[in-house]
Amino acid sequence: MPPGPDSQLDTPLTSIKGVGPRVADKLIRMGLRTVEDALYCLPLRYEDRREIRRIAQLRTDRREVFCGEILAAGQSNTRRTRRKLYEVIISDGSGQVVLKWFHFKPGWMNSRFKPGRRLVVIGEIKRFGSLREVHHPDVEFLKEGQSAEQALSSDPLEFGRLLPVYPLTEGLHQKTARKIFMQVATQYADYAHSSIPEDIIARNGLLPLAEALRQIHLPNNDWQLETLESPHNPARQTLVFDEFFYLELGMALRKKGWEGESGITFKLEHIYTKPLSGLLPYRLTSAQRRVLGEIKQDMLSDSPMNRLIQGDVGSGKTIVALMAALIAIENDYQVAVVAPTEILAEQHYRNFSTWLDELGLKTVQLTGTMSAADKKRAYQQIQHGEIDLVVGTHAVLQAGVEFARLGLGIIDEQHRFGVRQRAVLKEKGTTPDMLVMTATPIPRTLAMTVYGDLALSVIDELPPGRTPVKTDIITEHARARAYSYIRNQIEEGRQAYIVYPLVEESEKSDLLAASEAYTQFNEEIFPDLRLGLLHGRMKSEEKDSTMRAFASGKLQILVATTVIEVGIDVPNATVMMIEHAERFGLSQLHQLRGRVGRGSNESRCILVRDFRCSEDGQKRLEVMAETNDGFRIAEADLEIRGPGEFLGTRQSGLPDFRVANLMRDGRVLEMARREAFDLVSAGDISSDPNYAPLLEVLNKRWDGRLELATVA
Repeated sequence: MPPGPDSQLDTPLTSIKGVGPRVADKLIRMGLRTVEDALYCLPLRYEDRREIRRIAQLRTDRREVFCGEILAAGQSNTRRTRRKLYEVIISDGSGQVVLKWFHFKPGWMNSRFKPGRRLVVIGEIKRFGSLREVHHPDVEFLKEGQSAEQALSSDPLEFGRLLPVYPLTEGLHQKTARKIFMQVATQYADYAHSSIPEDIIARNGLLPLAEALRQIHLPNNDWQLETLESPHNPARQTLVFDEFFYLELGMALRKKGWEGESGITFKLEHIYTKPLSGLLPYRLTSAQRRVLGEIKQDMLSDSPMNRLIQGDVGSGKTIVALMAALIAIENDYQVAVVAPTEILAEQHYRNFSTWLDELGLKTVQLTGTMSAADKKRAYQQIQHGEIDLVVGTHAVLQAGVEFARLGLGIIDEQHRFGVRQRAVLKEKGTTPDMLVMTATPIPRTLAMTVYGDLALSVIDELPPGRTPVKTDIITEHARARAYSYIRNQIEEGRQAYIVYPLVEESEKSDLLAASEAYTQFNEEIFPDLRLGLLHGRMKSEEKDSTMRAFASGKLQILVATTVIEVGIDVPNATVMMIEHAERFGLSQLHQLRGRVGRGSNESRCILVRDFRCSEDGQKRLEVMAETNDGFRIAEADLEIRGPGEFLGTRQSGLPDFRVANLMRDGRVLEMARREAFDLVSAGDISSDPNYAPLLEVLNKRWDGRLELATVA
């Protein structure tokens, strides 16, 4: 079938034989509506059903096809738990295998599994001592006088071949799924085509896209199973490269777009930056000075700056951003600082306004919870150029906020914002410089993907005097020891955090709540100490008052929810106890732990885990105990949670990955990135008619989001 228009790939799956309303509903539950969706729903693995093995030749931990006669069948109980199971012993003369079912209907099983009947079995072989077992196998009964070979040849879709095993949903069986996917691959794979230039395909050893999809769903029987399931399988690598290439091509065009714009050429006047250096009680680290130098170079050029500062908790990103802000203000421009949460916006406001007040400059805060009157007043001051620096949440991005002369936009915790928010902020000025920051260390492959259009600066050095935090994992039994340690620290003049995941008890959760725990600590455990409570439902003034009381030492223990993940810098706090630590993500635990160890005293983080801690939960806690390295922690978090959840990329404005895996396919990502950026730098592909099909596919993949190329 010759390649046809792309619209063929939009054919609904209900057009496929065997896909009625009930099956269609199950496929929709898997996110599959069109034949294109089905083409990109790849097998999880493959089964080798090319030959029937003798029982003596069966390989442990492999799914095998074998034949035998039933010697005995019936119910029995497991030795330890006395749980009922159904066992069938079969033999082919070379050995025996026990088939076991733990979920069964006795009458139905007895009517089928009668001694003397012959059957073909497909299942994973387990070995316990000298015994081979298969749990919940697939079985095909042979007719009287029928050989296994005859039975298998009568069902060529299921036997005599390498068979894909697909992801399923409840009520959808593997046999049904295979019939659907095989039809789709046979009838529609040829309509899938990539417009990636042929020289790039040849240079990277890739297959035509249609051929790659066919090989994935309809593998040739000549393949070795290991090769077929390998990440380096040429068919799979072609699909991965195809996804990455269009992602990176979009990034390259966005970057070229803003590099081609005419930006603000700032001058270094030192009107405010030099006095600030004199006010600071410390010297900047060499890493801070290096990154500041990179920022200055960008700001002094005539192209708009688009730079990401990446630095671990406490590495000093804020002061670097403040220096950049002062360069813009020295040139009579305004600065906007946007943070994802009110608590972080408040922290930035306090930090920035403290220094700007000293320098005689004006700062204002904009958040969603401000009164209408306060907002109106702030809007007017900003529009009339009376405000030098605005700090706020998404409220800064609202339509009513108009700047007199916006010269620099600073976005913190960039991964919580999408591309569109960055664009909206940029549109509030005339090609202002953009500086984005994250305290979430991001592995290189992920940074290349999510921030591929930004220049990257890394602050990889902590300020002097910071002490690495020791981390302990304890269970409920050791809580009394932890309380004793906290009391000892407070007697030495230190302070402590106790963190809970919830504000108040809910019917859906059995976790201790911060407010309930606060009462218990106040009345029973630390009645003689000064405690404070901090949670997200408090009013801003209450939160601010509590944080200031803790920072000044008036409070000795702060019982809090995760609102203290960011926003409090108390060098005297040397211990943090995190309840139900297994319920937190690794990056969040790392952020929380970063609240202690901010001074020169030895600090400790105590992770209290539940007895019912999951395997993933335990893994996260062990990583925390092993290292303070934010990059190592981020990599582990990425491995455990996956990139979508790790970064919140589902709202980041990037194309979705259907096949590619950032952890596994980093090498292919680098290949695709190099080819995409080389192609864009070689000439203007947007005006070359030869590349029109390529750009058409690109816009479809980005779903219209590349309109932001010139404002990214």
